[in-house]
Amino acid sequence: MSAAWLKNAVFYEIYPQSFYDTNKDGIGDINGIIEKLDYIRDLGCNALWINPCYDSPFKDGGYDVRDYKKVAPRYGTNSDLYRLFGEAHNRGMHVLLDLVPGHTSEENAWFLESKKDEKNEFSNRYIWTDGWFEGGDGLPYIAGESDRNAAYILNFFKCQPALNYGFLKPRKPWQLPVDHPDVKATVEALKDIMRFWLSHGCDGFRVDMADSLVKYDDENKSGTCEVWKNVRGMLDNEFPEAAMVSEWCNPKVALRAGFDMDFYLNHRGNGYSTLLRDYEDPSGEDNSYFRKDGKGDIRRFLDQYMDWYEDTKDTGYISMFTCNHDTFRPRYSLDYKELKLAYAFLFTMPGVPFLYYGDEIGMRYLQLPTKEGGYTRTGSRTPMQWNSGKNLGFSEGCQDSLYLPVDPAQDAPTVEAQERDPASLLNTVKAILALRQEQPDLQADANLEIIIGKKEQPLVYRRGQILVALNPSGENAAVKADVTGKEIIFSIGGGELADGQIRLDAQSFLIMK
Repeated sequence: MSAAWLKNAVFYEIYPQSFYDTNKDGIGDINGIIEKLDYIRDLGCNALWINPCYDSPFKDGGYDVRDYKKVAPRYGTNSDLYRLFGEAHNRGMHVLLDLVPGHTSEENAWFLESKKDEKNEFSNRYIWTDGWFEGGDGLPYIAGESDRNAAYILNFFKCQPALNYGFLKPRKPWQLPVDHPDVKATVEALKDIMRFWLSHGCDGFRVDMADSLVKYDDENKSGTCEVWKNVRGMLDNEFPEAAMVSEWCNPKVALRAGFDMDFYLNHRGNGYSTLLRDYEDPSGEDNSYFRKDGKGDIRRFLDQYMDWYEDTKDTGYISMFTCNHDTFRPRYSLDYKELKLAYAFLFTMPGVPFLYYGDEIGMRYLQLPTKEGGYTRTGSRTPMQWNSGKNLGFSEGCQDSLYLPVDPAQDAPTVEAQERDPASLLNTVKAILALRQEQPDLQADANLEIIIGKKEQPLVYRRGQILVALNPSGENAAVKADVTGKEIIFSIGGGELADGQIRLDAQSFLIMK
């Protein structure tokens, strides 16, 4: 059973180095997040996901953890993070930290011990072969960088050695089975990290690469699932209100492994990508559903999503997001009107939605050189744009010291400007999130029924007793529907209910009750 507070949760994802700088060093910090909690709450978000804020060499934006129990000095101190938990709770908000279970930094103390030639308690904390010339048996590996006569297996970048959760079906002597004592010790070390932060006020974790633990796992990831079931058992016993969301994109598996939520990730060609980011299609066309002229087909989304939804709706939540730190911002291809419709849809669907910082004002994706392992992701990690002042309000520090440059365009969107405009994207987001909080039928677990979901027709769906109609195209449309006794309680664009029809103006969105 998922944590009760998730039913009406709306998350706000924060890339901490780019959110708000309070000490003028050009890098966002935890005190900056605290100062902006009222803004996030008033926006309509009552929960935070904070990307890794642990001590790190930052070769992969903090996803290379040097010390899991220490806040990176660039962000502040552990005490600052504890205070953030408390200040959030005082406002009725929850906080998830980013958990990186599959690998550490190569500078982590565990790895420094593990790479020694002399056997010690950390020798099997990572996956090592039997010799420097052994190779990785099909897995990526690094050799020649340790005193130990072995090569080590990687989980992602070269700087991220894989932690050892064992092999479901070992093929080599160095591949430990999942029930080996040293493998079990890795699981216990993971649980120890989680206990540490939960005991200080954290409310749970977003889990990075959640399916990457056990190697040579089967198609259903049964070995990795057993690890997470073990973790879930600990949480249920010790921290029953703690929540976890997985970076997995396989809710049929992830939610049954003990996760409360599973992200519907932007994988090329999957249902979610067809909504906002279909510009990577080999044809070169952008057929995203929310493009006014994109010729999108909602069935490409519904065919996958509804299969997952019907299978898992009593098990946990599918979480969709406007964007995240790995994905091009939706403003890359959508204009403000298209964004309004897309967000209205995402925030009225089942599950627990996530809003990426800056998407509420339509921040752009910027073409930038790589920073801290960001590569093409770097352009979605630029500083939050608060006002028209110095560095768009992100920092009073020197422009040359900024973590990344702010949007240089004359029309760069800011919170300050959009708060003054009743028709802005920001105020639309506030309105739809306020309605979600007011109407239980728009929250996480109210039933979803697709009434009309055909190509080149408006999408009509029911959430409990609420009816929603969406027309993303540039043409007016009308559909037959039972609207007896219903009235429009929210709209983007125009429309009306008459003669057993829902009439929708071009690019419109209606909520009826």
